[in-house]
Amino acid sequence: MTDQSYRFPRFFVTAPSPCPYLPGRTERKVFAELKGDDAQAMSEALGRIGFRRSQNVVYRPSCDNCQACISVRVPTARFAAGRSQRRLLTRHADLDVHACEPWATDEQWQLLRRYLAVRHPGGGMAAMDSHDFGDMVEQSPVDTVIVEYREPGADGKLGKLVGCCLTDKQADGLSMIYSFYDPECAERPGMGNFIILDHVSRAARAGMPHVYLGYWIEACERMAYKAKFRPLEALIGGIWQELPQDQD
Repeated sequence: MTDQSYRFPRFFVTAPSPCPYLPGRTERKVFAELKGDDAQAMSEALGRIGFRRSQNVVYRPSCDNCQACISVRVPTARFAAGRSQRRLLTRHADLDVHACEPWATDEQWQLLRRYLAVRHPGGGMAAMDSHDFGDMVEQSPVDTVIVEYREPGADGKLGKLVGCCLTDKQADGLSMIYSFYDPECAERPGMGNFIILDHVSRAARAGMPHVYLGYWIEACERMAYKAKFRPLEALIGGIWQELPQDQD
């Protein structure tokens, strides 16, 4: 007997497929559907044990003989921005930031297309169309916003959209589901890192203890940026613990 007020869903496992992060390896995922009045509580409970949300599904790697994917989160009260991170915060402090209802717009979709074409041309999302993007943003059974980062507008008009992040609001913090930005805007370098810094700052001001960054793989260069946010907590052996400072 437990004190849970909801029932956990049924879990399923995907068939093996090539790992998108580590060449020569295969991946499998365990997943479950989020639905009903318990979706928010379920998503948060599963997030604390390493699951991530995608639309109305939560998933976690369940690979044979591999535990390279590690869930990481930033403890907002103890986070200390480094020198280069402080420069980013200053450089982009003029951006207008708005947490919007999760409705997909063509402007967001065009920004994502540019981002994927430059940063992930052969990735799994490269073949998605505008309808897929709409589902990604709008099919959320939990408390979700899409945070827009815009250039300062003139005469009361909205400025150019240069970044977005689909974000879940949880009792213990913010979970960054997916962020994207203009990869070829020379005036806005480091936007991906700035979006994380902005989430950490906003969560801290709201008294939220964590910002969840998803999975980190030590051997994957594409994920190295996550280890630059210190202190950083990692879910290892079912326990959240601070990552050693020399593990970059």
